[in-house]
Amino acid sequence: MISPEFFFNACKSEGVDFFSGIPDSLLKNICSYIEDNTPLENHIIAANEGNALAIGIGYHLSTGKTPLIYMQNSGLGNAINPLLSLADQDVYSVPLLMMIGWRGEPGIKDEPQHKKQGRVTVALLEAMEIPYKVLTADNNIGEVEEALKAMLSVTREENKPCALLIKKGLFEEYKYQSDMSYERPLYREQAIEIVVDSLNEADIVVSTTGVASRELFEYREKLNIGHKKDFLTVGGMGHSSQIALGVALQKKDRNVYCLDGDGSLIMHMGALAINASMNCKNFKHIIFNNSAHDSVGGQPTVGRKIDIMSIALHAGYKWGEVVSKESEIRLALNEMANIKGPALLEIQVKKGFRKSLGRPTTTPIQNKEMFMSFVKG
Repeated sequence: MISPEFFFNACKSEGVDFFSGIPDSLLKNICSYIEDNTPLENHIIAANEGNALAIGIGYHLSTGKTPLIYMQNSGLGNAINPLLSLADQDVYSVPLLMMIGWRGEPGIKDEPQHKKQGRVTVALLEAMEIPYKVLTADNNIGEVEEALKAMLSVTREENKPCALLIKKGLFEEYKYQSDMSYERPLYREQAIEIVVDSLNEADIVVSTTGVASRELFEYREKLNIGHKKDFLTVGGMGHSSQIALGVALQKKDRNVYCLDGDGSLIMHMGALAINASMNCKNFKHIIFNNSAHDSVGGQPTVGRKIDIMSIALHAGYKWGEVVSKESEIRLALNEMANIKGPALLEIQVKKGFRKSLGRPTTTPIQNKEMFMSFVKG
């Protein structure tokens, strides 16, 4: 186990002082340290992992230096295209170092959405011909420094991407100093409960990955009404609204609600244009905006800096409101239920979640089967 400060300084001593990526739970301590100790122009929390790679490529093209790009291994899916069609030796031959959190490592208990990704992570890197070294909690400072130098040497000498694959527990705890909690009345969990209480019996719900789906699951448990109405998108960050759209287009006589987050929305914001273009009258999009990657350490998103509502309305959504107070949420939900056309409600909430929050006790297959039975009616 090593301190984030040591790793950060080791990178700087090797000439690496530019970082971009998507925060990960296994990397949250080093990601937070980077955020606290790097100028804004040298650390960009990107929209998605592919974007982070592209930013790093641009950095190299303009400086000749090597960027560090961080991500969870689930993000390799977003990164494969720029890795193979841009950075690869057969194309632009760009040196860059990836730091990848290894969720779903074989033999380690993890959530269902990480099992396959964890099992094939090494095979994916090898198939892409990306050299890598694995770092674990048992590695000492010298071994970590040696692995960092080795991968930087390969990426610079051969002008190709390389990777450090990080197992759970490598980095010591670090308290995020730049942490900001915005003055908003409710936490997301409270807002989700208000939304659920407003739904009709036939309404269909698709919830985004991360803590939001866990909070939805626990509230259904508290109400003792089962989980058949909810599709819990436990993986695939950024794709919940497209799943909801696919359902809504086939079930036009029932309202379909997507419970989304600002980080998820930003990851694949082009979905807003597709949602709007289909003119689906029963499509209801709810964004819980806490301006943070809440599930993986609380690092900031640009959710506080952009006007999500204006973007949606200009993309073609028929209706939209921004709310934060309980009374405003209830009024907006009543209006939203009767709107004809794609509708978006942005609920601005506090950052943070209950530490005692559990995880779904049903498997993804059980969730899918119950949901399909309910949707079929």
